[in-house]
Amino acid sequence: MSDFDPVILVHGAWQGSWAWARFTPYLTAVGLAAHAVDLPGNGVDGSDPADVTFESCLQHVHGVVRALGRPVSLVGHSGGGLLVTAFAERWPDYVSRLVYVVGMMLPDGTSFEKLVASIRQDHPEASGIGPYLEWSADRKVSRVPAEAAMAIFLQDCTASDAAAAAAQLTPQGEGGRAVTTPATAERYGRIPRLYVEALHDRSLILPVQRAMQALAPGASVVSLPTGHAPQFSAPARLAEAIIPFLTSGRRSNARPDGSEAERVP
Repeated sequence: MSDFDPVILVHGAWQGSWAWARFTPYLTAVGLAAHAVDLPGNGVDGSDPADVTFESCLQHVHGVVRALGRPVSLVGHSGGGLLVTAFAERWPDYVSRLVYVVGMMLPDGTSFEKLVASIRQDHPEASGIGPYLEWSADRKVSRVPAEAAMAIFLQDCTASDAAAAAAQLTPQGEGGRAVTTPATAERYGRIPRLYVEALHDRSLILPVQRAMQALAPGASVVSLPTGHAPQFSAPARLAEAIIPFLTSGRRSNARPDGSEAERVP
């Protein structure tokens, strides 16, 4: 068994585990066991994205962690940040570290949409991908047009890489995306956090990222000169930024089920 805690990689909206494929080899190369999840409704499990709830996504991640039987490091990209916060709040004993890769790191009960609206007054570009989304008639599901994805999410990739990634994006149910999450100091707040900000992000622009860091203080911060998806466009840079954090300290002695894990000498 590795002395390092397993790493659970949680993708953002419209994505899947494929978004981490270029990044995970850097983790395994240093002895980290990486598990990239596919959230319900993203086209892998066959569920209708219109029926997906945030709770079902949360329970899916819980099942992955519970099967490992030991505390983990949670890494959330973009909207995946909401899930890792909610997970840490509900099951803090399961989590040893939290990493937000340009993630939505928000304080208790704060709406990302309201935060963006407040920043948009001075930064109209804070709307990010929002104006480009295509919606179902009932507005329960959204899609990202390929050209918009390439311009907003993937502008720092080669044209061929950006096109390939944009083609893999799937419809996203609002039930798994437009939420607020609890985040108390006693539970989520006791877990070490790292925030990876992307200086050239066009989706979560830097003023939005900096506002979240100010509203939810306590995270260490590293900056990357990338767009919104450094795990895809610059995986080596992202690995260099977060591996020291993921490998810091000893792994936990406590298993999530309350039994004692093997002690590290």
